[in-house]
Amino acid sequence: MKKSTLVVLVGAAAVIGAGAWFYSKTAPQAAGAAQAQGPGQGQGKGGGQQGPTTVNVVAPQRQDVAVILQANGTVSPLSTVDLHPQTTSTITKVHIKEGDFVKQGQVIFSLDSRTDQANVEKAQAQVQRDRASLMDLERQYKRSQELLSQNFIAQGAVDTLRSQVDAAKALLAADQAAAQAAQVGAGYNTIRAPLTGRVGAINVYPGSLVQMATSLTTITQLNPINVAFTLPESALGGLLAAKQDGKVKVAVTSGGQDFQGHLSFIDNAVDAQSGVIKVKAEFDNSATRLWPGQYVNAKLTVQTLKDALVVPQNAIITNTRGTFVYTVAQDQTAKVVNIVRVHAFGAHAAVTGLTGDEKIIVEGKQNLRPGAKVKIAEERKREKKDSAA
Repeated sequence: MKKSTLVVLVGAAAVIGAGAWFYSKTAPQAAGAAQAQGPGQGQGKGGGQQGPTTVNVVAPQRQDVAVILQANGTVSPLSTVDLHPQTTSTITKVHIKEGDFVKQGQVIFSLDSRTDQANVEKAQAQVQRDRASLMDLERQYKRSQELLSQNFIAQGAVDTLRSQVDAAKALLAADQAAAQAAQVGAGYNTIRAPLTGRVGAINVYPGSLVQMATSLTTITQLNPINVAFTLPESALGGLLAAKQDGKVKVAVTSGGQDFQGHLSFIDNAVDAQSGVIKVKAEFDNSATRLWPGQYVNAKLTVQTLKDALVVPQNAIITNTRGTFVYTVAQDQTAKVVNIVRVHAFGAHAAVTGLTGDEKIIVEGKQNLRPGAKVKIAEERKREKKDSAA
């Protein structure tokens, strides 16, 4: 056992010695080779320094930019009326069909009016009787005044007749009011369209007994028509400013068709839970292309940014230092320019903070640092073409 251990120790010492001898011979040779190469060799291009970063640039464009808000909305009628009778009666005739378009004041249902008509005639007869009584009392009062002037009757008799005339006048007025009430009640038996619109489903037929709780049908106004949608509260300021300047145009798209209207309503409060505000736009619908409950896409222009500077959105960088773009300085280095994104639309954005003559880096900015050397891609391509020639 001791003999084997001794053999292992001797072998390890031999390996260590051989390694030391090899290192002592090769290290000076490597050092000499490095010195022979001279300074700046073997370190890559530029003596170990990174070369310029190739970038693509664009120039900011000046143009008018419309600030457009977009939202999804639903078509809603200006008004919908659920018709109910104002009396208990029986349907005698239905003058319309489901889906008909009716005009305001058009007769659509007739109820059994025989009882109410009899009450009207009774009230009118009562008025005629009261009128006759009043005329008789007025004649008696006139004669009593003549007799009083000749001292044939006492003053008290004349005063009594005067009181009877006043009471008859009051009774006649009361009966006239009762007759008018009876006529109003009889008018409930003829149901007319309260507005111009389209008739919905009809729930009754001739002979149906109806009460005040019975729904007869609905009439929906279709022209003009509303589109209701919501906008974020951040858009409220621009929306109110545009509303003060005049009509705000609104365009909606449905089924591949575009419709033009104007903003008609802004709610008086922002929804505290969702942070949106309800708005409505009104549209001409004489062709009935928009239908209540229909889903549409709405766009409205709240303002136009005149002569704004527009840059690609992929050139804009936002981090903890703020919002900025990289531009190519005169010495071909990357320069940071802080900007403010005023309005974003599609792949571009209107910004402030630029003069308009910058070369904005859009590609190759991932590893850039302020002051880093850059080379524009077009210039590098030109150099390669010249060297090849």
